[in-house]
Amino acid sequence: MGEGQWQVDDSLKARLEELDAETERATEAGNADALREALHALHEAVREAGEKLDHAHLAASDAVIPPEDLSLEEAQAMLAGQDVFPDFVP
Repeated sequence: MGEGQWQVDDSLKARLEELDAETERATEAGNADALREALHALHEAVREAGEKLDHAHLAASDAVIPPEDLSLEEAQAMLAGQDVFPDFVP
């Protein structure tokens, strides 16, 4: 999300998985508008039901939510297992 770490209750898991599936379907269909809507809904679900953790809290994350402004091309590259930033050298 690019907004630090959030904690969400397990009861939200099914909804987040549903929204994640929507982002995947939109990406596979090449539908940028549907992708943008699904990403927005995913972020809103976390913001509304989640608890933002303090920046000092560092722990492994169970999931990483793509940024809300992820482009269709970036999403397609991620699904294809390609580097989103191919020129980045760690």
